[in-house]
Amino acid sequence: MLLELVPVPVADVDRAKEFYVNAGFTVDVDVRPADGVRICQLTPPGSACSIVLSTGLPALADQVPGSLRGLHLVVADAAAARDELARRGVPVGGIDEHDRGVRYVPFDDPDGNTWVLQEMPWRAGDFATG
Repeated sequence: MLLELVPVPVADVDRAKEFYVNAGFTVDVDVRPADGVRICQLTPPGSACSIVLSTGLPALADQVPGSLRGLHLVVADAAAARDELARRGVPVGGIDEHDRGVRYVPFDDPDGNTWVLQEMPWRAGDFATG
């Protein structure tokens, strides 16, 4: 089983799309397949899993904007990823270091959905270089 799409509840798809594009996500799909329906799918750099921002989908209608908590983006270097997000204008928290060299960096989207960059040194080989 592969996790490929995570719904992110937002109040304004355009505002959220701009935030995630500024954070380096790639827009894969942005369609309006029916009146009142919009589906915007974006993928974080290097990820096989995407997020979806949407309106008008009955299956997601009960999601409250800003209710997503603690979605992790695993990175090779938390400091470098933090610096890149900050350079792109994303408000990011400080680096929180834990045992075994695990490091976390929190950030929120404009609706208050919370994200965490997570560095696990033993996973460094999972990332392409160059």
